[in-house]
Amino acid sequence: MKLSVGIDIGGTNTAFGLVDENGKIYAQGSVKTQTHERVEDYANEVFRQIMQAAAQIAEKPCDIVGVGIGAPNGNYYNGCIENAANLRWKGKVEIAAMFKKLFGKPVFLTNDANAAAIGEMVYGAAKGMKNFIEITLGTGLGSGIVVNGQLLYGHDGFAGEVGHIIVKPDGRDCGCGRKGCLETYVSATGVVRTATELLATRNIDSELRRIPNSELTALMVSQAAGRGDAIACEVFERTGAVLGRALADVTTITSPEAFIIFGGLAKAGDILLEPTRRHMEQNMLNMFKNKVKIIPSQLSDDAAILGASALVWNELSDKNENDNTNTELLNI
Repeated sequence: MKLSVGIDIGGTNTAFGLVDENGKIYAQGSVKTQTHERVEDYANEVFRQIMQAAAQIAEKPCDIVGVGIGAPNGNYYNGCIENAANLRWKGKVEIAAMFKKLFGKPVFLTNDANAAAIGEMVYGAAKGMKNFIEITLGTGLGSGIVVNGQLLYGHDGFAGEVGHIIVKPDGRDCGCGRKGCLETYVSATGVVRTATELLATRNIDSELRRIPNSELTALMVSQAAGRGDAIACEVFERTGAVLGRALADVTTITSPEAFIIFGGLAKAGDILLEPTRRHMEQNMLNMFKNKVKIIPSQLSDDAAILGASALVWNELSDKNENDNTNTELLNI
């Protein structure tokens, strides 16, 4: 039985799973990311845990064909995590080379949003699509851009930062050091900030006023919007307006078949997606009107593991196609 290893490196936990080509997870687990000072010790611990999990799989034999890793600031080109703010290992960390040495198998690295996009293409809502953009909505806003069936990496491996499009010049401070980035308005933290601003400036009754600002979450705001709370509904109208306008602009450059919305904030469903669709169409260049879908992700709660593991199947599939093409050319 052929399996790929999917590893999702987060600031707190590293999740892993052994996954077949159809997206079935045969074993999974997690390791604390920040326990080890030396990244080599961390890699050894992850490897040990994965091999223990593999040994427990009933179906034998298990053939690990490769390892996929999703990580913050993961660079596909060089296999390094570069200057990740939420990891203790600073600078350029050659994580792919470490795991390749341990497993003796091909290792592929990308950032977490790109991994989600690959997972969507292999297992989720983007099956059969060649041009789409995965928008991940969590603490920030990530994105993975797929063009002609391939992830867009750019010349340095870091293409696709839709979350750092400036939507309001001199707007909210962003963690990247600039002002007015999309993710400061469209993310879980952006929703909370919009809610607190409206609560401070609008003299409207709202159930959100009974929650201390320090305890307010995006989930609370979406639940209140679902109950018709006026302030909460306006928060999502504004959030959808900012996102919709940004997606209309992105469409003019990439012409995707769909935007697929993934992440914790996406669970708000049509409370977020309806105003986003409406404002996208209102601001869309005429030639693209009514052509681009906005759809929720079909990835499960194991999306991070599935996305990382799908990176392996996608890379191996591309390699096989290229090998076959080269063979055909040689036979001409």
